[in-house]
Amino acid sequence: MPRYAIGLDYGTNSCRSLIVDLDTGEELGSVVFPYPSGTLGIVTDPADPHVARQNPRDYLAGLEATITGALQQLRAARPDFSPSEVLGIGVDTTGSTPIPVNDQGIPLSMLPEWEGNLDAMVWLWKDHTAHDEAARITSLASRLRPHYLAKCGGIYSSEWWWSKIWRCLNTAPEVFLAAHSWVEHCDWIPAVLTGQTHPETMARSVCAAGHKALYAEDWGGLPDADFLAALDPALSALRGRLYHKAVTADTPVGGLCAEWADRLGLCEGTTVAAGAFDAHMGAVGAGVKPGTLVKILGTSTCDITVASNDQPLADIPGVCGVVDGSVLAGCYGIEAGQSAVGDIFLWFVHQLVPDKYGATPEEKFIAMEKELARLKPGETGLLALDWNNGNRTILVDVRLTGLLLGQTLHTEAHEIYRALIEATAFGALTIIRRMEEHGVIIDEVINTGGLSVKNATLMQIYADILGRPLKVAASDQTCALGAAIFGAVASGAATIEEIQRKVCRVRERIYEPIPENAAVYGELYGLYRTLHDAFGTADWSGKLAHIMKSLLDLRHRQRA
Repeated sequence: MPRYAIGLDYGTNSCRSLIVDLDTGEELGSVVFPYPSGTLGIVTDPADPHVARQNPRDYLAGLEATITGALQQLRAARPDFSPSEVLGIGVDTTGSTPIPVNDQGIPLSMLPEWEGNLDAMVWLWKDHTAHDEAARITSLASRLRPHYLAKCGGIYSSEWWWSKIWRCLNTAPEVFLAAHSWVEHCDWIPAVLTGQTHPETMARSVCAAGHKALYAEDWGGLPDADFLAALDPALSALRGRLYHKAVTADTPVGGLCAEWADRLGLCEGTTVAAGAFDAHMGAVGAGVKPGTLVKILGTSTCDITVASNDQPLADIPGVCGVVDGSVLAGCYGIEAGQSAVGDIFLWFVHQLVPDKYGATPEEKFIAMEKELARLKPGETGLLALDWNNGNRTILVDVRLTGLLLGQTLHTEAHEIYRALIEATAFGALTIIRRMEEHGVIIDEVINTGGLSVKNATLMQIYADILGRPLKVAASDQTCALGAAIFGAVASGAATIEEIQRKVCRVRERIYEPIPENAAVYGELYGLYRTLHDAFGTADWSGKLAHIMKSLLDLRHRQRA
């Protein structure tokens, strides 16, 4: 009998489903649902560019549309399909994406009295309104609980759980007081599917808890009540209405409830796995294992690797956390990333690229890639910092901004585009070097996400700068595939390793570093790190006068 699993992947602008044959690895159904609310699914505030909220109703509409649509595709491909052949469902989402809920687990913005209220909506991961709260959490923890910060890279982020909840308390106390509890998006969807939405009893993801909510079994779970009271007594009171235990993504959290079984056309009782964040499940869908770094290249990036937990692992400053079990059970999950990559390119093409490159953004990207592919490293004379949306790793500072250095009256758009690509690759190299400096072995890099498939020139630049071969995952839906893998594992179908061997593949083309390019990029990276440290660290001292002249010398040498 065929065996299938369903993966649900909730991204920033849309959600998607994937149905995979667990024995052949065939992907037999996949549907994308763009969120209808706001702009590209994000509800914003013109008065504050840091606001990014979402409508939970979009999540439920997408849940039904994507699964029923994918099942139709499966039935068309395999007319003998039976719903009983679906063994499990897994879920991944963005994060930290907390939702204020009532005592039944219903998001406040779905209640009539709060509908349309920005602060009662979902606080999307990219909402950066809580930068002051994050700084205050970092300051207090550094004095009172330094071990909390050691596990999350040394600095607490405005993208994370406690920052956002505290921000709500500070700026919208009426919403905070109306919320019985808060839940992560990745925990709410499995709870809805199983009908177990009570906040105090729903399963909570160790991935979300460990990387974003300062959770660790070493200190008894969430931050202690005294520490939270030092932030605000209301946060300490909230702690008792949250959770005490978090679980790994291979944990079954219940069976599909009758309501959703009927709505989706599946069998009641179908196993639902605990949720986790998209990048972590994407890493599993790409084949992550010790020694393998999975780089998810999209609007932002997330870098995920694992290390066996049979030996202690040193804390790594500046990463987004080292959490036992957050990716694979039995391994420490290590997360890092960049706050904007594809978003930088989209900003550039929408705002600054002239029409001589094409009439549409797609035409402009194609034309610019063709032009920049003819250039040698260093030939543009440009150097950029990739902080247009702040820096997630290793500086963890959302208030940093982008920089372009070396432009002249002769600089063209495709040259700037190349410099922006190089800047994001330099940021990626900075992350890898930080991991290696603290004992994490990176033998190979597997890439996934739209940029890794669509932009061969970008991938070659990344290979040259990272100085190692780059592979690309065969699946276009590695996050959903990883979610499906966990759905299958939670059902007892097989181990993660057994399923990965059958369904995780890489594409035929491998991008090998070109030695002469890598040598030039080594010089450019030295200049990048000078700018990185000068503008990104408070204790830097040195001189910048050589930067422009070095870029000019390198440009002259490469053009000659």
